[in-house]
Amino acid sequence: MIRITELRLPISHPPEVLEEAILKRLHLASKDLLSFEVFKRSYDARKNVALSFIYTVDCSVKDEEGVLKTFINDTHIRPSPDTSYHFVAQAPVAITHGKALRPVVVGFGPCGIFAALVLAQMGFKPIVLERGKSVRERTQDTWGLWRKNILNPESNVQFGEGGAGTFSDGKLYSQIKDTKFYGRKVIAEFILAGAPEEIRYVAKPHIGTFRLVGVVEKIRQKIIDLGGEVRFGQKVIGFDIKDDQITGIRIENQPDLLANHVILALGHSARDTFKALDDAGVFMEAKPFSVGFRIEHPQSLIDKARLGPHAGNELIGAADYKLVHHAKNGRAVYSFCMCPGGTVVAATSEPNRVVTNGMSQYSRNERNANAGIVVGITPEDYPGGPLAGIEFQRAIESKAYELGGSTYEAPGQLVGDFLEGKPSTEFGSVMPSYKPGVYLTDLAQSLPAYAIEAIREAIPAFEKQIKGFSMKDAVLTGVETRTSSPLRITRGPNYQSLNIKGLYPAGEGAGYAGGILSAGVDGIKVAEALALDYCAK
Repeated sequence: MIRITELRLPISHPPEVLEEAILKRLHLASKDLLSFEVFKRSYDARKNVALSFIYTVDCSVKDEEGVLKTFINDTHIRPSPDTSYHFVAQAPVAITHGKALRPVVVGFGPCGIFAALVLAQMGFKPIVLERGKSVRERTQDTWGLWRKNILNPESNVQFGEGGAGTFSDGKLYSQIKDTKFYGRKVIAEFILAGAPEEIRYVAKPHIGTFRLVGVVEKIRQKIIDLGGEVRFGQKVIGFDIKDDQITGIRIENQPDLLANHVILALGHSARDTFKALDDAGVFMEAKPFSVGFRIEHPQSLIDKARLGPHAGNELIGAADYKLVHHAKNGRAVYSFCMCPGGTVVAATSEPNRVVTNGMSQYSRNERNANAGIVVGITPEDYPGGPLAGIEFQRAIESKAYELGGSTYEAPGQLVGDFLEGKPSTEFGSVMPSYKPGVYLTDLAQSLPAYAIEAIREAIPAFEKQIKGFSMKDAVLTGVETRTSSPLRITRGPNYQSLNIKGLYPAGEGAGYAGGILSAGVDGIKVAEALALDYCAK
């Protein structure tokens, strides 16, 4: 096939115009164009240009060689790369006949889902252990915290089928290098499970929480239909290791499970499992992460600042942003997990602690925009070994619980008051979306002084990029601490733990992904490595 890039059309063009543009670009008659497929569609909404879509299109033509020769010097017309997925192995007969140990996947978030799916598709019949509940049951438990201030430590935003990504914006884009197009495999499987077809080609695809629920259920059923098992309520509490080889998994209130190939697809909040790994002698190391607040503005303000005269155009949808500021004290402040037209959600997984996150539905039509405004920190800020970052997080989350009134309400402050260094006493034009509720206070007490200093400097700086960003009535809600894992379960080139054979750290919890797409891609890579090692042995 032939790929055309930078094909521009007015945003409101009729569908047939795209084919006409392809024919014109390639100097072809309609009979010579056999088919075409949109690979990517983004938009150019700069204030001083006409609103337009920018397409990348793959075309099948009668005389492909002749067309490519005609445009040999045109960098925007090239052969299409092969983006299809190719399985690297097939399970040995011993697995299919039940005469060998099956691989085990610990965790059923995006990484575990795709690790298990690819293993199942190769015939390995994986066993998945998920400490939480099925996605619909955990949704009920999650609403229990949001509506009734009741936390279930084993079934919440962090734990359960679908992982933390289920209660997020459902973003499906990433900045990872993906030369083998594993991301296309992730997207394709989501579409097969009921996600909208447009996620295949839009520049910043997302699914949204409610749609993700059904998608995750269908992928789970696919794994089961292929011979895999998904076991809920299976909390891993220990690991059996002999001669530097994983030999089994200890499960709370269950018999030990023999295993010599184990994928650790832990989320970034599996703190007790990290402790069990440390106790077992698995090599881990502290890594940088970030802490901060959620900030909420009217979505209409962000739309106007980002899209200008194009704000409100239904074909574009709600505007997003990405911001970075390097503060004078040496700290980097940046926006994280921006959720257009979304809500701020309670995301703690431990009693008597407060954690925030952001979430959007597919429609992105809630009143407010929200994003994390976070400050980068390093192990030098929390010395003490691989688990020290967890205690650093816990201290901040416990303080937030206390500042919020010790009821799971979150501490909050108006941006104007935060910048002036005085407590807030009443809300203005922006009403926060966080449930169970926001308790107004002084957020300067919730984070280290260097983080507060850096955020106070960054917000006015962001105003220069987004007019209205530092509006006095915008609301800050604390605290955002689970931006990424505070540690890395380090692995080698073979994707196995540096010191434990057969143990495959993967995804966000292991420190190798950030977001649904990158976690899914990492799950595929690790599944392939496991399959190749299994077949070799």
